[in-house]
Amino acid sequence: MWSTYLINMPANTERLRNSEAQFVDLGIKFERINAVDGRMLSEQDIQNVYDAEANRYRARNPLVASEIGCYLSHIEAWKKISQGNFKGGFIFEDDFRASDNLGILMELLSEDTDSWDIVKLFSLKTNLKCIARRPLGKDHSIATPYKVPNGTIGYGIRKSAAKRLLDCSIPFFRPIDEDHKFFWEKGLRVALVLPPPLTIGDEQTATGTIQDDRRTTKPTRFTKKLHQGIRNLLYQIRYKALLHWHRR
Repeated sequence: MWSTYLINMPANTERLRNSEAQFVDLGIKFERINAVDGRMLSEQDIQNVYDAEANRYRARNPLVASEIGCYLSHIEAWKKISQGNFKGGFIFEDDFRASDNLGILMELLSEDTDSWDIVKLFSLKTNLKCIARRPLGKDHSIATPYKVPNGTIGYGIRKSAAKRLLDCSIPFFRPIDEDHKFFWEKGLRVALVLPPPLTIGDEQTATGTIQDDRRTTKPTRFTKKLHQGIRNLLYQIRYKALLHWHRR
């Protein structure tokens, strides 16, 4: 089976214990990756990796510090995979809850050679519109979703795709999971295991969450709220039009 990497901040010891216990129960060996705390980055560090101008015109919201740190943490995982001995790897964030057959599915995906560069193991929605689907083991399938679901709690990625993303992901201007939704920009084939073997686990954290950061930066004045609402609407219109074009 491909190598497995867990993104975890040192302060989030309870999340690490929960993740480790699940991996041990499933017989999955993993390597911990020290997550980047975006709140600790200097302004210069952020400017080196984050394109605020592109974000203003092509993203839904300005990125908060924790989203920048999250993206950089996944980049660290891609580096590990691109330098490893396997043809791919699995990346997990530390708030997942795994089904009993996760290990079996990871074994099958490690041997699968067709139709995807990234395969997601999680989706909040399970009744997604899919444009292709084929069996994976007895009770699951690999699907190509019409619209790539949000979230990067867990996914597999081929080494070739990890190398490609390393070459073109900095500077970034969207959250990492939104970049996956614009799969055509980096030539990615994104698939999804159905039913997903991961759900969201314990979200308690010692360092705060992206949602916590987002709440502190949420606009309060009417004019700012109106501007943000228009920006979100234009983003959705553009995304849906581009998605339709690339899924024709």
